[in-house]
Parts: sequence; C-alpha cells; structure tokens
Amino acid sequence: MDYAPIGIMFLVAMGFAVSQLLVTQLIGPRKRTATKLMPYECGKDPIGGARDRFSIKFYTVAVIFLLFDIEVLFMVPFAVAFKSLLRAQVSTGVAYGTIAFIEMLVFIATLVIGYIYVWKKGTFDWGLQARAEARAEAKAMAKERRAAEMKMAA
Repeated sequence: MDYAPIGIMFLVAMGFAVSQLLVTQLIGPRKRTATKLMPYECGKDPIGGARDRFSIKFYTVAVIFLLFDIEVLFMVPFAVAFKSLLRAQVSTGVAYGTIAFIEMLVFIATLVIGYIYVWKKGTFDWGLQARAEARAEAKAMAKERRAAEMKMAA
C-alpha cells in the first residue's frame, strides 16, 4: 500500500496522455496538404540528400542550447546551497557565500557575453536566409536532374 499513490499517479498520467491522443484524433482537423505531409528538418526544407552539408548555424544553435542547459545545471545547485553557504559564512567568518555569489556572477556574465556575441553574429536569424539557401539548393538540384535526364535521353 506504500506504492498506491505512485500507482494512482501513473494511472492518471497514462489516462491523460491517452485521452489527449484520442481527443485530437476524434475532433482534430484533417486537412492534409503537401506542406503538412512534407518532413520537417529543424527549420531547413528537406531538399537534397541526407549526406549534404548543413549550414554551420545548425551546429552553433545546438552548442548554444547545450551551453544554456549546462547553465541551468550549475545554477540550480547553487541556488539550493546558497542559504547554507551564507549560514557557514556567519558561523565561520569565511566568506563562502560571497565567493560563491561572485563566481556565479562571473559565470552568468560569461554566458551573457557569449549570447550577445552569437546574437550579433546573426546565429538566430533563420527566416529569410535559410529559405533563400533552401531555394538555391532546390534550383541547383533541379538543374542537375534536368542535365542528367538530357544525357539519358541522348
């Protein structure tokens, strides 16, 4: 009986997930367009082969995402331990809390500087440039395909 609340929580979570899937299937819109049925690849139109080179922006955004994930992993334990560091500072006289706070400010300042740097470099500007790259790539592939068809016909 000690595990009953966990079992009930599991059943409620599963029931909620199943009910949401069923409701969306029963009453959701069913307009199947070519755009909706097309695979979606992280903001880049899926044109070309799987082995084609990707823009460096994809890798930069992935690294930035990991960086800010790690930031949260460092800040949560700091926030949890900060009160005990202040208490230790009062009882021992060593500035544990102040040192930890300054270290966290340096850490956050480094992240903010990095964020501003990638923002100024245009890493987060996806809209028009990514679409223009995809269109240029599609035109080049169509041209190559036509050339290959002409060779086959000849």
